[in-house]
Amino acid sequence: MNDFRIGFGYDVHQLREEVDFWLGGIKIPHHSGAVGHSDADVLIHVMCDALLGAANLRDIGYHFSDQDPQYKGIDSKILLKEVLALVEKSGYALGNLDATICLQRPKINPFIPAMKECLAKVMQVEESQLSIKATTTETLGFVGRQEGVSAYCVALIHRKTPSSP
Repeated sequence: MNDFRIGFGYDVHQLREEVDFWLGGIKIPHHSGAVGHSDADVLIHVMCDALLGAANLRDIGYHFSDQDPQYKGIDSKILLKEVLALVEKSGYALGNLDATICLQRPKINPFIPAMKECLAKVMQVEESQLSIKATTTETLGFVGRQEGVSAYCVALIHRKTPSSP
């Protein structure tokens, strides 16, 4: 049995004007927002996929189908809590997450502390376990043209011991 496991997540959402922009569990003030079946929080979605992958539990779409009406418009923080419960049930706990958001506009760096605070509360972990970074694509591709947002995440989980939280 492995004491440590890593997982990787990648996600993309189209941006559309006059849609709320949820990112990292907080609402970002911007004229465009991400479109999806849920609240389209691309950061939380990659976190979920990285955690599920590390625990060998498939992916977010397997557990929360975009064909299921119960997940229409759902707050992705709820999905993240459920994913963490699945990881914990499989005998693992979070070590740390490292995520990168790719977005041309708006600039995300000013919002990262609020995202970390929100997500740490949802996940019941220390903020130091969550690394969130942001980058642009230097105006290249769909991100550069401000047509979409993408994100990447890696997660490290470890086998829980009787004294692990």
